[in-house]
Amino acid sequence: MNNVESAAKLYEDMARDRDVYLQRARDAASLTIPMLMPPQGHSSSTVYDQPYSSVAARGVNNLASKLLMTLLPPNAPFFRLTIDDFDLQELAGDDARGQAEEALARIERSAAQLIEAKAVRVPAHEAIKQLIVAGNVLTYMPKDGGMKIYRLDRYVCKRDTMGNLLKVIVKEEVSFEALPDTVRAVLQDDPEFTNIKPETEVDLFTCIRREGKKMVVHQEVKGVMIPKSQGSYPIARSPWMALRFISIDGENYGRGFVEEYIGDIKSLETLTTAIVEGSAAAAKVLFLVRPNGTTRTSVLANSPNGAVVTGDANDVSTLQLDKFNDFRVAQETIVQITERLSAAFLLNSSIQRNADRVTAEEIRYMAQELETALGGIYSTLSQEFQLPLVNILLYLMQKEGKMPKFPDDAIKPQIVTGLEALGRGQDLSKLSSLLEYLGPLGPEVIQKYLNVGDYIDRLGASLGIDTQGLIKSDEELASEAQADQEQQEAAMQQQQMAEMAKGAAPAVAKGVMDYTGEQPTE
Repeated sequence: MNNVESAAKLYEDMARDRDVYLQRARDAASLTIPMLMPPQGHSSSTVYDQPYSSVAARGVNNLASKLLMTLLPPNAPFFRLTIDDFDLQELAGDDARGQAEEALARIERSAAQLIEAKAVRVPAHEAIKQLIVAGNVLTYMPKDGGMKIYRLDRYVCKRDTMGNLLKVIVKEEVSFEALPDTVRAVLQDDPEFTNIKPETEVDLFTCIRREGKKMVVHQEVKGVMIPKSQGSYPIARSPWMALRFISIDGENYGRGFVEEYIGDIKSLETLTTAIVEGSAAAAKVLFLVRPNGTTRTSVLANSPNGAVVTGDANDVSTLQLDKFNDFRVAQETIVQITERLSAAFLLNSSIQRNADRVTAEEIRYMAQELETALGGIYSTLSQEFQLPLVNILLYLMQKEGKMPKFPDDAIKPQIVTGLEALGRGQDLSKLSSLLEYLGPLGPEVIQKYLNVGDYIDRLGASLGIDTQGLIKSDEELASEAQADQEQQEAAMQQQQMAEMAKGAAPAVAKGVMDYTGEQPTE
């Protein structure tokens, strides 16, 4: 009992450090998408207060979609595998760089297909939205099945001074009947669970802690350890990833993107609320009748449209707010704030300027400039999300026999995110430049010094194209060369036989004339 009580107490102690970040996350969610971080004590029947302005919500969804396409691009690997020259020479010998690049590219494409097979994109998109709003999210990538995510209100964590994860405790609620029989038998001896119903939910704690070079995990319920829940993972292959959007030195939790623009979002919400409520009041039509006038209110209220009644027009007036100028100032302020938030969240309206003629190159330049400003975000997510995900995928591929087992640290994953100039795009540009520089030397020099087969392998790897079956192998080229040589030899033999027959024709004709004494007919 002491073991799980200490785990529950440790969760409560660590939750005190988390409460400040959790409150910020709930404030940010209330102004964007309230369902992302519900208030304390929520349930399936909770009715959320929706913000008046949808600009921030659109920005969160738009930025999450862009980050998802950047972090996990469809039909293309988001990482590249590299191998050291010395390791390559030891494994495959000299002059094998092109073949190694093509083989590694094939592994990259298999890993990308595994992401599609495990349906990682759907939970990853939800995790990115949690990061944008709350700044923190915990993901779990099991061996079987897809990815599972945990909101900030479901876990606590602790990091060292370098930001490395030391401990994570996840708190979940499971039904009593879902527990193993051994755990239920022990809990039934507890007075608290004497008359417990099967559908009653109990707290399940999953503890992940770092011990040396491994992450050790186990699960507990009310002081009872779940059988077969103990395990360990190498740190680089741990399926538990506590992600942060913006890392702050010395803090266990991260900060959200919305928190950086919370001032503009609050101002926009306040002004939008005022204009919407003021517009509703201004839209209300009220006729005022002079108390001592000759026009009767009942006649005015009950008369149909176009009727002729007795009265004085001076007795009737319409209630007006006379707030047009005030609303105009608020509306202009809303436009300015909306433009700033649209630029921050990479909405299309912020990229295209308001003009008669806007060139495609101008839009492309401004979009690239805005996306470049988010380069710091890619660095954190690449190290805490993409790189661990790659290691997990490669480990699963080795277990399934889809990837050969290499020596430790021989294959190094390199994350490729952000601008198109990164990663394999640079290799493609360099390969193209090399061929351009060799062009003035002439085709004879290129054919003499350039290994065309190795160049094609590297070019296909840079483009992310599987060249197997597309480019002829050395065996196929040798077979075709041998067939061409045999064909040439057969043609030469036929030509020689034809020449020999042509040379022998006069001698045969002379022999016929000597024998018959007549000139042979043609």
